[in-house]
Amino acid sequence: MPIPTTIENQNWREETDVKNLREIYYAGGCFWGVESYFSQIPGVYDVTAGYANGTTENPTYEEVCRHNTGHAETVHVIYDPDLVSLQTLTEHFFKIIDPLTLNRQGNDVGIQYRTGIYYTDEGDVETLQSIMNAEQKKYDSPIVVELLPLTCYYPAEEYHQDYLVKNPNGYCHIDFSGLAEFKENSSVMIDPRAYSKPSDEEIRRRLTEQQYNITQRGDTERAFTGEYDHLFEKGLYVDLVTGEPLFLSTDKYDSGCGWPSFSQPIAPAVIVEYNDTSHGMVRTEVRSRVGDTHLGHVFHDGPARLGGLRYCINSASLRFVPFEDMEAEGYGYLKRLLEDTIDPD
Repeated sequence: MPIPTTIENQNWREETDVKNLREIYYAGGCFWGVESYFSQIPGVYDVTAGYANGTTENPTYEEVCRHNTGHAETVHVIYDPDLVSLQTLTEHFFKIIDPLTLNRQGNDVGIQYRTGIYYTDEGDVETLQSIMNAEQKKYDSPIVVELLPLTCYYPAEEYHQDYLVKNPNGYCHIDFSGLAEFKENSSVMIDPRAYSKPSDEEIRRRLTEQQYNITQRGDTERAFTGEYDHLFEKGLYVDLVTGEPLFLSTDKYDSGCGWPSFSQPIAPAVIVEYNDTSHGMVRTEVRSRVGDTHLGHVFHDGPARLGGLRYCINSASLRFVPFEDMEAEGYGYLKRLLEDTIDPD
């Protein structure tokens, strides 16, 4: 199904040029709740409910439920990769399904309620497979989620679209608690168009040799030498190269590793993850979205009470903006995230 040329979405802007948007399809049981869940993720521009990867054309709801059409109730998610990543979306998909149950989710049973991820771009397979592999490690039994190319998709009848908006008390098997990470920051959205990466010549001129080698060549500063390792002042950490906001001081903690450690970025979309197999290790490298600045790595050994993650970041990749300077430097809209907090000891 082709992505439309424009989409009206009152949550973002009335009319948006969507030529750079991407798409992915998720089958997670009854599509009413799945559609509602993904429509609430910042960076998602449109979600429709429909029927996918079956053997009949233009099926009706009754045909999918009562006949062997092979279709799965599926949602078509159109998203802006500059605002939310395929990885984030797919990780959220696994938060709302039981990946071990075949042809059943919640109270719904049947092949139309199977779980699956259907893609239209072969370039997405590596990311999707990596997430599938990570998910499998959580279980002793094999997961039964399909990962297949999309063969067909037909939008469901109009009364199925935005069903839970029209029927707030309607049936839904989805747990919406996974959206808390977005709701905690309310409508925080870091617009990537507000930042840009300078030329290499300009970066070399502005940065020290160490900063250049770390941000542009992936080097690492020695442990316990960074200027922000033991800084816990209230404020904002931004990309040294572009100024894009990356981390809040309230998410910084002393891990004892020798580098600044954060439990999460200010918004998931500002961080891009890559597999790193250098130095005989398998790690997850993190880079900034706009600047492609090497920041460090993320590990799963952080405090459980903070979510279990440790974003281990080079001080040389960051610039700290004190709370009292945020307004003057154009970050005033983010001050509310820090105004009601207490500075760490």
